[in-house]
Amino acid sequence: MNGRLLGLHSVNDTRTIEPHNHNKHNYSLAKLLTHLDFKTQPSHTYLEIHTIKTSTPTTSPKEDISTKWREIHGSTDYENLLEPLQPWVRREIVKYGEFAQATYDAFDFDAFSNYCGSCKYNPHKLFGMLGLSRNGYKVTNYIYAMTHVDFPSWLLKSHCSWSKDSNWMGYVAVSDDDETRRIGRRDIVVAWRGTQTPSEWVEDVKFKLKPIDKDDDGDQVKVEQGFLEVYTSKSEVTKFNKSSAAEQVMNEVKRLIHLHKDKNGEEVSLTITGHSLGAAIALLNAYEAAVTLPGLPISVISFAGPRVGNIAFRDKLNRLGVKVLRMVGKQDVVPKVPPGIEYLDEHVDPLDMVYTHVGTELKLDVGTSPYLKHKFDLGGFHSLETYLHLIDGFLSSNSPFRENARRDVALVNKGSGMLVDDLRIPESWNQDLNKGLQLNSYGRWVVASREPEDIPPYLINDAITIHNLGSA
Repeated sequence: MNGRLLGLHSVNDTRTIEPHNHNKHNYSLAKLLTHLDFKTQPSHTYLEIHTIKTSTPTTSPKEDISTKWREIHGSTDYENLLEPLQPWVRREIVKYGEFAQATYDAFDFDAFSNYCGSCKYNPHKLFGMLGLSRNGYKVTNYIYAMTHVDFPSWLLKSHCSWSKDSNWMGYVAVSDDDETRRIGRRDIVVAWRGTQTPSEWVEDVKFKLKPIDKDDDGDQVKVEQGFLEVYTSKSEVTKFNKSSAAEQVMNEVKRLIHLHKDKNGEEVSLTITGHSLGAAIALLNAYEAAVTLPGLPISVISFAGPRVGNIAFRDKLNRLGVKVLRMVGKQDVVPKVPPGIEYLDEHVDPLDMVYTHVGTELKLDVGTSPYLKHKFDLGGFHSLETYLHLIDGFLSSNSPFRENARRDVALVNKGSGMLVDDLRIPESWNQDLNKGLQLNSYGRWVVASREPEDIPPYLINDAITIHNLGSA
């Protein structure tokens, strides 16, 4: 890490965190909901439910985009790509969205598991277990973050925890040779885990801006303190966070750049993705990468992200050449936080408190889909699977839902109940068999054990083992 980024120090650097008082800023989740437009009347008649073809492919054939990759990386600020949404752009957005969704699908949420808060699979198996091998990438490293920071409901611990201090936070992956030829460059992907339930953490946000650099040369670049602490926190007494999430990811990105660009002379890009809080961390990661690795094409493709920093942060990212494409749901609460100037009263100094979004926005509307219920559902509006469904059906802001959308609509109900009842897809159907219990050889029901290779790695020779797979 380049030393400019502000980070937390060892566990000995203790500090007192005062309870957050939302009334201080005249702001709360309840107040935010009064600004939220959740009227979701569809703009057209419902498609006949029986027209859904369960025997048709859920993906489109891949096309060669080797001459277009700089456009998806924002070289034209996405001009003429989103209205209408170009089919190849849609497929790339969904690809990166599925990389972000993998951080949920592979995360152990079970509080009774010995490994709650970890990834269920080792890096070699991750994409294969989740059906993502078709995308042509392989995971090279896992990322871990501290659990003592500001979002306690987001960072989970089990009753008998594999780690009392850390959670699995995401991963680094890189395109294989075939995918590299198709997309025109060696693409390094960083996927950050977020949260699917905004009510768990929105009230925890401090709304306190903190300088991102130790020496910002007078730029006054500031970001939300809690997001920064998730990204930079570390402690010498932990097994997985002797180095911060920031240090872990940057070390791996630098290694892959050295391997593919410096040694092999390949063109390399960095694409960072995340949903919700993961989208916030993605922006911090992009900022550091741009400062540390000038000249590297860097883009962020994010979903349902909150505001992260002040106007100076936005302007600095623009000067650094970072390109950001944000997917935003019209009915989603999370992109409304932390508060922008529209939520502040006359007693608040805008220079101290104003947060702003970064990049180009693609706005999505639950009301356009004939497959979704049109009633208030805070978690359903925010779900990444809802976003991916809406992107798959998006043609333009003035067009009805795409009738030939291919992505399986059943995925929407993986963790929510957003689908109309006529589809007969159960709510939150994605769960472990028998809720993680299995019969042992004595005929007793016990917590299922993991394969040895899927157990989280431990401290070796005072270094964090994070499944470095060597040459990618």
